[in-house]
Amino acid sequence: MSTTTTGQNETDQRPATGMTRHLRAGLQQLFAFAGLILIMIVFSLASPVFFTWGNLVGNMLFSTVVIGTLALGTTFVIITAGIDLSIGTGMALCAVMAGNFITTMGLPWQLGVVLAILFGGLVGLVNGLLVALAKLPPFIATLAMMMAADGLALVLSNSTPIYIDAETAGGFMQLSTGTLIPRVPNAVLVFVVVAVIAGIVLNRTILGRYTYALGSNEEATAISGVNVTRWKIAVYAFAGLFTGLAGVLIAARLGSAQPAIGMGYELQAIAAVVIGGTSLMGGRGSIVGTVIGALIIAVINNGLQLMSVPQEWQNVILGAVIVASVYIDTLRKRAATAA
Repeated sequence: MSTTTTGQNETDQRPATGMTRHLRAGLQQLFAFAGLILIMIVFSLASPVFFTWGNLVGNMLFSTVVIGTLALGTTFVIITAGIDLSIGTGMALCAVMAGNFITTMGLPWQLGVVLAILFGGLVGLVNGLLVALAKLPPFIATLAMMMAADGLALVLSNSTPIYIDAETAGGFMQLSTGTLIPRVPNAVLVFVVVAVIAGIVLNRTILGRYTYALGSNEEATAISGVNVTRWKIAVYAFAGLFTGLAGVLIAARLGSAQPAIGMGYELQAIAAVVIGGTSLMGGRGSIVGTVIGALIIAVINNGLQLMSVPQEWQNVILGAVIVASVYIDTLRKRAATAA
């Protein structure tokens, strides 16, 4: 298997097949983007507030930042044919850790941010060890971590929010709500930067190549001499860094660490990844598609809120979107197999 072939998520060495699949992935992203534009048009007609700058940037893009940051890391995991259900509660736990580092321990906020992100990497590392070494199914391993992270967030915060003093750690809040570019929150800039980094890692590094290889054919990858266990652990640990960053960004936006804030984010992030064209079967996906998927989820949430749709019906609609996305992914897989 050549390096180029693996990097393009191919185990088949035939150039024509690789080009066909590459074009197919591009078309999927195009369809997702067209769907995003269509949804935005519908909501703009339904609510005059939708296309205001304050709503687009202050609400929709802020929501995209959190969902999208979680989804970036989850993209790597799902491409390996894995799953991570712990990212929502893991985000809350990392936010609590950031609050403890900065407020309880009195560390400089910059150091607190780095340590909280690394703590997210530690959560991902444990997930990777459970999946790759203990051989637990990813669903079970990360479900256990989801419950453990939820409990730890409550224990370490005494089940109460940890408020961060703006006078002593004002720069921490500026990380999310500040405006390095006028009228554009810093959180949006951070998301753009990490999305670019994730894209480079996935497409231009050995970690990205092996991420695709693991999802395409793990057995063949192992036979070729790749240490599958080590690289699978690395994928989960790397994905955990994004969970840590999401925790930092949401705590910086709120000015506090809310221990119970993470529930439900994992489903929205996974939905964003699948809507963006990443296959739950593994072996296929892209960062561009994930970003588009995160925007679609954020737009749907925002549009339904503007239309005053009750929260319970918002959950029903989002659930329907997830089911439709997985069904479409299944149809894509069948079509690819038939081809």
